[in-house]
Amino acid sequence: MRAILCKQYGPAEVLELGDYAKPKPKKGSLVIKVHAAEVTKGDCELRSFTFPVKWFSYPLRLAFGIFRPRNPILGGYFAGVVESVGEGVAAFTPGERVFGSSGVGMGAYAEYLSVSQRAGIAQIPENLNFEEAASVPLGGLNALHFCKQANIKTGDKVLINGAGGSIGMYALQISKAYGAQVTAVDAPHKQAAILASGADDFIDYTKQPYTSLSRKWDVIIDMVASSDLESSLACLEAGGRYASANPTFKKLASAKKAFKRTGKKVIVSFAAESKEALNELANLLRAGEISTAVDQVFPMAKIVEAHKRVEMEARTGCVVVKIA
Repeated sequence: MRAILCKQYGPAEVLELGDYAKPKPKKGSLVIKVHAAEVTKGDCELRSFTFPVKWFSYPLRLAFGIFRPRNPILGGYFAGVVESVGEGVAAFTPGERVFGSSGVGMGAYAEYLSVSQRAGIAQIPENLNFEEAASVPLGGLNALHFCKQANIKTGDKVLINGAGGSIGMYALQISKAYGAQVTAVDAPHKQAAILASGADDFIDYTKQPYTSLSRKWDVIIDMVASSDLESSLACLEAGGRYASANPTFKKLASAKKAFKRTGKKVIVSFAAESKEALNELANLLRAGEISTAVDQVFPMAKIVEAHKRVEMEARTGCVVVKIA
């Protein structure tokens, strides 16, 4: 099969098209013919082995390969068609359109992917094509997780820091679907797309940080790892909730103490990529309560350009590679 290979850590140019052995269905697993995969910030970080949250690097180096990637095929979020199923698989049948996460095994940058039937996989909503569906799992699952953990409800004032990325665009829409008033923070070139996605207000962080304003919010969902926790908590109303999608070790360690000191909840838990949550997202998409956030679709041959677009934060929403 054809695959995008990462044989060494480094810049986007280390990625190359090549041939790789097609997986076979094993007991309890299914083989998926991949049609599209999202290009995520995590893919770029694993490829270069450069992380904004430094404590990630040590366990990941052991897990993914000390000197080079053990599995040269990146990509954790996909959409495709079930090609075949292994022994004991009853929840899926060949021919079904599915989307989801391949988990820590990665492998979605290839024509075929083998995943466990227990992975976070669900049927693609009828109103989505493969490229749209591939953009949902990462951003959608994380956004849904943080919106639920923060208990967003009608009338809440929500600020989303980094609203123009994969998680941010879905968090914006889900917050609006829950009845919140949303302030979005990002770079000026993303303003039009963010406002078109439903944001009530936009703050250009290149002109002023939101922490310098006198305004307060009920919930802050923060995609920026370098954000200062104390400054962010000061922007919350009494009893407010702060969710960090990229928590530093300092934020992980101080979450409980911050709550005891301020009465403001600090959410640093990671999203479970479950079938149930993915089906909930699928229902929201079917009902038109949220829509997909595809920025641009690249062919496999343009994977270097796709990675650079994500790394440079030029995207608004999700970058997708079409697998063909």
